[in-house]
Amino acid sequence: MTAQFGKACRISVLTVTMLVGVGFQYVAKGEAFQAHLASSPALIPAADPASSPGPFEQSVASVQALVMDGHGTIYAGSFGHGIFRSADRGSTWVRVGGGVTDPFILSLSSTKDGAVYAGTFRGGVFRSRDDGHSWQPVSIGLKQLEVKALLAVDQELFAGTGDGVYRLRHSDDRWIPVTTGLDDILVHALARSADGTLFAGTSGKGLFRFSPRSSGWVRLHHGLKDHEGMIENFIRVLVIDHDQNIVAGTFDGGVFRSADGGLTWRPISRALPNDSIRGIVSSDRTLIVATGNGIFKTVDQGKQWTPVNRGLTNQAIQVLIGSKETGLYAGTSSGVFRSDDGSSWIAVNEGLEAGVAPPPFLFR
Repeated sequence: MTAQFGKACRISVLTVTMLVGVGFQYVAKGEAFQAHLASSPALIPAADPASSPGPFEQSVASVQALVMDGHGTIYAGSFGHGIFRSADRGSTWVRVGGGVTDPFILSLSSTKDGAVYAGTFRGGVFRSRDDGHSWQPVSIGLKQLEVKALLAVDQELFAGTGDGVYRLRHSDDRWIPVTTGLDDILVHALARSADGTLFAGTSGKGLFRFSPRSSGWVRLHHGLKDHEGMIENFIRVLVIDHDQNIVAGTFDGGVFRSADGGLTWRPISRALPNDSIRGIVSSDRTLIVATGNGIFKTVDQGKQWTPVNRGLTNQAIQVLIGSKETGLYAGTSSGVFRSDDGSSWIAVNEGLEAGVAPPPFLFR
């Protein structure tokens, strides 16, 4: 086994064992399920379900995506329970999302005109123009309907999908490829700099750049290596900071920073206790990073990292948004936490209560 293949195995969130001609086995939180790929979409327990809690049993929705619109309204996208909305900084939530046919929400974004967009696991993109009460599909032109990333810049909207990066053409609500070169590649993260350069972080193929003056995607990897010397091919988060530096969070290699438009990179998280990066918020000179085991901040470009986890009872973060002015919001498998001071957290889950989520295999 090569070192790169071993690294790819370590970033797997779920263990999937292919059973040729039969189906596959899904293992999560200690319980295995066998899903047949043939005629029936039903999920069949491979073990006694009473022996341990199932992977979809939960009392609070697992929040995978968060966005705040221009009026301060927050939307939470859950894995299996659809979309929730809060108009009081997360103190209370109501379930919205009428018209969204896939309850597995992977990404959320809001444009300046007040529209909110949701990217889903199997159903493409949906849009709401009435504060989340009703949603319409906006997926024409997408080759694959898994939408891991949505990026709104002014009135433009970009989507990171299982087939590269698309831009929404508003004149006819059709998605068109930004350019060729990322076909059949899953894009996890998107960012755009002030000069219009678009950056795409992928799953397995590394980091790419597309500038208005170029003819296609260009791969960026100089200095983008982990502590084992392996090139980082799994990019989960991308952020442009106040100085137009690019900050990239990887699946298990920590955080990297580029000050020259992505040409060269340097690691800034050697002192960070956890290398699985789930979210990054840049505020003034402070960088706040959510990991698989807590949230940390640095004010000296990564020389020192300070834990900011007081009150955070679930430290396996799935998404992080916010700013100094609005506060910070962290999505976890135990709902949402809010921090008003950047150091301590409170759970804000009233209305996020949910039962057993349907298995994603039922949504094809």
